[in-house]
Amino acid sequence: MNAVLAAIGDELLSGVRQEKNACFMAWHLHNKGAEVKAIEVLSDEESEITDLLSRWIGRTDLLILSGGLGPTHDDRTRYAIAKYLGCELYSDPLYDKILARVKDNPERLARLEKSRSTQSMIPVKAQPVYNPTGSALGIKFTLQGTKVIALPGVPMEYEAMTRQELPEIFAPDDKHVWASVIILGLPEMTIAERIPEVIGNTDLHVSILPAFPQVELIIRGKPEDVDKAENLTRSRFNDVLPKGCKSLAEAVLYEAKINHAKISCSESCTGGLVGAALTDIAGSSESFMGSAVTYSNEAKQKILGVDEKILADFGAVSEQCAIAMAQGSLRIYDSDYAVSITGIAGPDGGTESKPVGTVWFGVASREKARAFVKVLPGSRAEIRTRAVRFALAELWRTLHNKIPAPEL
Repeated sequence: MNAVLAAIGDELLSGVRQEKNACFMAWHLHNKGAEVKAIEVLSDEESEITDLLSRWIGRTDLLILSGGLGPTHDDRTRYAIAKYLGCELYSDPLYDKILARVKDNPERLARLEKSRSTQSMIPVKAQPVYNPTGSALGIKFTLQGTKVIALPGVPMEYEAMTRQELPEIFAPDDKHVWASVIILGLPEMTIAERIPEVIGNTDLHVSILPAFPQVELIIRGKPEDVDKAENLTRSRFNDVLPKGCKSLAEAVLYEAKINHAKISCSESCTGGLVGAALTDIAGSSESFMGSAVTYSNEAKQKILGVDEKILADFGAVSEQCAIAMAQGSLRIYDSDYAVSITGIAGPDGGTESKPVGTVWFGVASREKARAFVKVLPGSRAEIRTRAVRFALAELWRTLHNKIPAPEL
């Protein structure tokens, strides 16, 4: 099967909102062995939507549209579909099922009754799609061998409705599987050169996804081919995350669990992002004790016990401060291992000796502590994101080797 995915909305083209639905659906389609021929983002103009239908109906098995089914003036998808099909719109009684869900909420019921004149409207030559989580009906029809499904753009609604309408895409299947292998500290070309048998295997689909300081390989194909390729890849590298771990945060928590270790962190320029990454993982409370966000020098002193002399002599962005922060985190959380981050994320605050992007990392166990520095490129957001990755990578190395690792 092949498919085309389209997202509709001026807010997507202007960058006001980030498109997520096509990414979600493409992953599941690809995981099922389907080919996604194109992903398009278009404006709310009816002519753009009818043009999309004209170009892809008859050329793809599945066409899924996202967005433009709300009750406001810029929601034009239903009208564009009716125009393309050459028919009128009618109010489908399936909308009553949505109203029944909110019958005990008079205020919301009145609001949805008011929206009936738009959100219940379906082209005569199409069928309605029930919305189990929202208020707008979806639209579906089949023409020239193409199954077309138009759904609301709200991600929660889109996901629920695709699962409802395309259960075969989400059903467990051993015909196509995938594996994730995350390697630290090497550029993607070096990695590719070390596994020519995997990269050159035409029975596999291999994606190489760099996100410094890691590179993730996504290997897809038949179970036996994927398993063989994953094992071969893992045998060629030393700094590779444990099997089944799809992120650095998962790997950190995995190592902490098997070592019966408690972990913690202290953060300045990242403002709690390391703690957020760890607590995104279910079950993190078994090993993760907490993260102290000590943005000001006063907080570093009062909460973590960083000596005032360290801050006066070396500054907050220094080796000495990073080590003191990590050791302070060990003490206040009574943890076995800790990582700290202190740096200049910008866009201001840099100096000639400490430019924007300078970040010190501290890593401490109950026996040892050390620090290393990186000058990270990018915007404020990019520097903070990269700092989180470096901190998690070094914390994982420390846990994995049970001693502070050598410098990256």
